[in-house]
Amino acid sequence: MFDDLDEECKVTVDTWESRPGGWRTLRFDSGTWDDADLPALVEWSGAPACVADVSDSSLALVTGLDTTGRRWQAWLNPDIAAGLLVEEPEDIDDQLLWLDTPEFHDAVRDKRAELDAEIPTDAEGAVAWAAAAGVPVPPRTARIEELLRSHETFVEDLFGTLLDELGFPRATQPSPEP
Repeated sequence: MFDDLDEECKVTVDTWESRPGGWRTLRFDSGTWDDADLPALVEWSGAPACVADVSDSSLALVTGLDTTGRRWQAWLNPDIAAGLLVEEPEDIDDQLLWLDTPEFHDAVRDKRAELDAEIPTDAEGAVAWAAAAGVPVPPRTARIEELLRSHETFVEDLFGTLLDELGFPRATQPSPEP
């Protein structure tokens, strides 16, 4: 799949972490990866794959897909996600004023509660995905839930920890090329 990338796209990809057993973590420049690429990656590799769409190191939407087409998603740092996912009322003239209203803060609190209620299902999906990937260590769902509720500032580190806790071999230094 990556051999088929054009040269312009290839320069936007670098290896972030490698993991024993052939698992690799690649980093794409913003706007390069699209959610529609995940099924193609799974088909090309013949293995489950996972993508973390990171925003400013403070937020990520993680999506995993196994070879049967079973998908899971979870937010890393759901407190920040809640603030971004709140729908702005149509009658708001100035978004900055909306952000400082009690209604906005109530909406964020409600969205955060909604996201929190999804975490057990998200964690179960992550565990099932890891099992489909054939990782040798059975993950603890409670620990995955704890990570999904984390307020870790650098979601890149949190994503690596999530993969560790899901039972993937610990990361090694990045290899020189993707």
